[in-house]
Amino acid sequence: MIKKVIAISALCLAMAGNVAVAGNALAYQLPDFTQLAEKQGPAVVNISITQVIQGGGSPFAGMPNDEALAELFRRFGIPMPGVPGGGGPQQEYKSQSLGSGFIISSDGYIMTNAHVIREASEVVVKLNDKREFSAKIIGADARTDVALLKIEASGLPKVTIGNPEQLKVGEWVVAIGSPFGLESTLTAGVVSAKGRALPQENFVPFIQTDVAINPGNSGGPLFNLKGEVVGINSQIYSRTGGYMGLSFAIPIDVAMEISDQLRATGKVSRGWLGIGIQEISKELAESFGMKSTKGALVSNVEKGSPAEKGGLEPGDVILKFDNKTIESSVDLPRVVGATKPGKQVPVEILRKGNTRNLSITLGEMPTEKDEVVVSSKAPAKTEANRLGLILRDLTPQQKKKINGRNGLLVVESQAPAAQAGIRRGDVVLGLNNTEVQSLEQFDQQLAAIPAGKTVALLVLRDENTLYVPVKIGTGK
Repeated sequence: MIKKVIAISALCLAMAGNVAVAGNALAYQLPDFTQLAEKQGPAVVNISITQVIQGGGSPFAGMPNDEALAELFRRFGIPMPGVPGGGGPQQEYKSQSLGSGFIISSDGYIMTNAHVIREASEVVVKLNDKREFSAKIIGADARTDVALLKIEASGLPKVTIGNPEQLKVGEWVVAIGSPFGLESTLTAGVVSAKGRALPQENFVPFIQTDVAINPGNSGGPLFNLKGEVVGINSQIYSRTGGYMGLSFAIPIDVAMEISDQLRATGKVSRGWLGIGIQEISKELAESFGMKSTKGALVSNVEKGSPAEKGGLEPGDVILKFDNKTIESSVDLPRVVGATKPGKQVPVEILRKGNTRNLSITLGEMPTEKDEVVVSSKAPAKTEANRLGLILRDLTPQQKKKINGRNGLLVVESQAPAAQAGIRRGDVVLGLNNTEVQSLEQFDQQLAAIPAGKTVALLVLRDENTLYVPVKIGTGK
């Protein structure tokens, strides 16, 4: 009995020893961020922004804004209390908010987010050693959310620029910034995904992480374990305004390209094709007779644009641009935007099942785009076609608003078209690869397609065009 107890005790000690060894091994494998914080912390700065706002007689006007609330309102487009229209006489008052940034050159150039310094009347940079400097805005680019500042100082600590292409999903990364105004705060996590496309963000292949990012972190650096900056913390996904586990950073190579242009000219020049594109779904691939969903589907070609002059047409699928393979539609804006305006580039396309090569000279991306407005006023209803659509020809005035193009106005949308997402007021410009000429021509073409087949309708909605796959019903 005693021998058994001794044996069991020995076994327990052995197990405890193994657990201790395993624990030490696990502790040894976990990263140590202390040296990174000591070496890179001095290159991270706090940015204070003052805005002069014309506001109504709100009881909140002129009061210091909580930074978290201010940035939350600003980033999500929520009107702040005391803005014009708030009632009472208009007053001028100052609003303050905070952000982060980092020094990229020892002579005082600092990178941050464009949204951090937007509409700022005064920008103050506070260094890690508590010195404060008034900063000059060299330039800002809203499309990538990158801004470049300059302070009059020399011999400053600066970050080391890394290569985001070498990042791997699961790799440890670290953010240093000023969440909620708490300076020099370090948070850590891992890379969750790379090349993430976000709505309305066509020029940035975001790095997704689970690093805790909160209001005030915007514009701060994302480091790898080598202490190299691999991104700028820019956005979070949140239903509350606070961190919920999804953070997004701008790859530093994208940001450096933008900052180089801002430093040289104060603005950013991008290549421009003048097309609308969309992702190729399985249904669209079927309707176009394609075996793959790779490429970017051209849904619209602007009149007089470089794309039109180069021979691109709606329904073309761009497979390669400037010898770079286009795996999906999100790849194309980044590649085109990074190409110098005026450059003649080879473009490989798929048109009606055949591969063709074009040569297109890029233009420069315009800063603004005119809106296209289409009236949805409809005459008396008729019977819906096999797609569930009641259509009519456009009036001359409506054609003029869409640059003289032919189209059919959607008077009413029922199943299956309504289920596919087509709405009243949309304009149908094409069926598969054929442009609409008239309602009669459209009906004849539709009648020749067997029931159960999927067709691709080219639809204009507001200023955007897109292909919508619709499965033909068995009705008329």
